[in-house]
Amino acid sequence: MVDLFTPLSLAVTAWLAAVVARRALGIPVGWPRTIVVGLLVTSAIGSAVTSFSQFAGIVADDGITVSMPAAAFVLSLVIAWVFVLGLAALVVMEVVVPTGALPSPLDLLRGWRARRRRTRRYAQIMKIVVRHGLGGYLRGRRRTDPYQGPGKIARSLRAALNEGGVTFVKLGQMLSTRRDLIPEQIADQLATLQAGAEPEPWPEIEKAIRTALGKPLEQVFAAVDPEPMAAASVAQVHAATLLDGREVVLKVQRPRARAQVAADMEIILRLSRRLERSTPWGRSLRVFTLAKGFAASLDEELDYMVELDNLRSVAATLGSGIAVPEVVEEHSGSTLLVMTRLRGTPVGAAGPVLAGLSREQRKEMAHRLLSEVLRQQVRTGIFHADLHPGNVLVDADGGLGLLDFGSVGRLDDSTRTALGMLLLAVDRDDAIAATDALFELLDRPPGLAERELERQVGQLMVRFRTGYGRGGPAGVFGSLLKVVHDYGFAVPPQIAGAFRALAALDGTLALISPDFDMFGAAREQGRALMREAVEPETVRANLEERLAGYLPVLQRLPRRINHLVEDLEQGRLSVNVRPLADDGDRRFLTGLVQQIVIAVLAGSATLGSIILIVADVGPMITPNIRLLPVIGGVLLLIGFLLALRSLALVFNPRSG
Repeated sequence: MVDLFTPLSLAVTAWLAAVVARRALGIPVGWPRTIVVGLLVTSAIGSAVTSFSQFAGIVADDGITVSMPAAAFVLSLVIAWVFVLGLAALVVMEVVVPTGALPSPLDLLRGWRARRRRTRRYAQIMKIVVRHGLGGYLRGRRRTDPYQGPGKIARSLRAALNEGGVTFVKLGQMLSTRRDLIPEQIADQLATLQAGAEPEPWPEIEKAIRTALGKPLEQVFAAVDPEPMAAASVAQVHAATLLDGREVVLKVQRPRARAQVAADMEIILRLSRRLERSTPWGRSLRVFTLAKGFAASLDEELDYMVELDNLRSVAATLGSGIAVPEVVEEHSGSTLLVMTRLRGTPVGAAGPVLAGLSREQRKEMAHRLLSEVLRQQVRTGIFHADLHPGNVLVDADGGLGLLDFGSVGRLDDSTRTALGMLLLAVDRDDAIAATDALFELLDRPPGLAERELERQVGQLMVRFRTGYGRGGPAGVFGSLLKVVHDYGFAVPPQIAGAFRALAALDGTLALISPDFDMFGAAREQGRALMREAVEPETVRANLEERLAGYLPVLQRLPRRINHLVEDLEQGRLSVNVRPLADDGDRRFLTGLVQQIVIAVLAGSATLGSIILIVADVGPMITPNIRLLPVIGGVLLLIGFLLALRSLALVFNPRSG
């Protein structure tokens, strides 16, 4: 019974010490470290009391040499000092390794398998990076080889991403559209990652389709072609025929795509956080913000129900002359889309089809596609954001069709108006109005050189109006993004998506009609769209809607003005200012005053304790100790405890 009682009493005492420690410091210190310190303090109390009793002469061979109250007082002070030193150890641990910075023992025990897999995958990625000569970039150096030029770096990055697998291929595809952030040579190389991937074996795909349907394929389809029409990094497409005879296509997610993406995205987020913290180029590109946006978009892309909603939204606002597939909803799910088959050939492989069309037909098709994208961005606010050559179909009659609605942009009313004003300013060659439209679209950075930006925008408009510059007339959109990034603008994701959509449309339009002037057509279309927006009927309808919302305010306005005038005439007008009306301000000020008061009390107690400890006068309470130094020790204990609490509140961000 004694053997059981001793560890139990030690555990209870340690737990009580931990509770008192958390209360004394006033911050949420982690329970594991607090209990460990409590155990150490409890274990050290006995030896500390024994050693001090012998040193101070409280205990001798013939027993206690002082009165019991004096012995109890002095030994209690010793116990309190042992406890306060334990608190000091806790504060040091909180400063060095705050609570929550490390996983708990329970998390370590439960997640060791996942961490082992992540570590193994991380090691694989590091080997790929180093093998392709990119290891120096992880250490903050711009290049690893003095003879390694931009072209070689771009090719090495493309090869490394391609070898990294599904997630890294998608990352490269996303980066290839961010010509505002990365050099042209790297963007050109990464754009080649848009090509297809090796197809998954049919038995694996058949199993994935059967799992998504929840029934055998024979109960839904009359036939399914095992040869894929296209294979991408995340999904592949197969032709099929429903039992009712309709021809459809099946977009099937690769069986292991989601698990692989989830594991790799965790590594990408960790790595991007490290790069932004430790490398100048990482901070310049805000790589962690990019990684978070990429993670969100990829998560949506892996959920085909999101794509189904996107397709519905675009189809509801699409003009005539451009077709989109219809989704067979009863057979679709988060990993499988069953859609009606559109006749046509992707622009990237439609050379023979386009060669059979006249020059005027091809130019009309390009104009129709651009006009529809601009109309969606300026008028409806919902647009296809990834119209690369593989997502646009053409047929021998000049028809157009759109595929792959995993990436769809949405713009609110004020953003659409500002974008229309930008197009109108470009049409008028008005750099001042174009700069003002950018201010409406983007978040203005502090200390902006407005006149310099205005000149840059004007030069950009002149350069692309005359057809100069790499990328052709459509390159103005990517170049404009680069200019605003260089000036420190924070580009909202939806605005960047709109500009990227226009930049990505450049290659598609160039294949459809090589001599099509996208910049000139965009100016013309912007003029027409803004003309529609300022028509008298449209303006009157907008004003009526806004006035209807302000009507209750307008009805009460005369009475309120009358009250103000009466109060002003009779001297009753007053203004009440409450500088601390906000709860957050009051909490901040209260916490600041508390810390100042604690610091002053700690300093006063410490100063008084020093005076009493060095005093060589006063009665003796033990053969070796005077009363005044003991009182000084009590004051020093109080001062030390207050100082620890003040430090804990200063270094712990959650204390506010």
